[in-house]
Amino acid sequence: MDAADGPQPPALHIEHAHPTRRVDPDALERLVRHVIDQEGGTLRALSLVLADHATVLDLNRSYLEHDYHTDVLAFPLGDEESIVDGEIYVDLDTAAERHAEFDATFEEEVQRYVVHGLLHLLGYDDATPDGKAAMHRREDRYLTGGA
Repeated sequence: MDAADGPQPPALHIEHAHPTRRVDPDALERLVRHVIDQEGGTLRALSLVLADHATVLDLNRSYLEHDYHTDVLAFPLGDEESIVDGEIYVDLDTAAERHAEFDATFEEEVQRYVVHGLLHLLGYDDATPDGKAAMHRREDRYLTGGA
């Protein structure tokens, strides 16, 4: 690196944008790196934003023209296969509201949303019932400590 270039930003940036809810960023970083490694991907740049209902709803309306709450949004910033370059927005309020119905802790529900968004950035699609089932199986595998 040339000194004139200055310091390079970290490849993974985790931002707590929620006013009150927090999740262990080190655990999320380990999870992200594990999934990317197991999927044979390369991390170029990922911004993981842990946000609230209002932020995620606003993004869903603005960029996807969907006028409803969602648990996670993933925005790819590149188009190279198996290169993770993008943004993931996780709705911590949804995780807090819904984790019990899935017999999960708040943190486990957040981790599921992170893995789901990451799988989207790695090229997986859940637009069909088969695609949705395949993504859910992969999420389960990573969340239960499987490779």
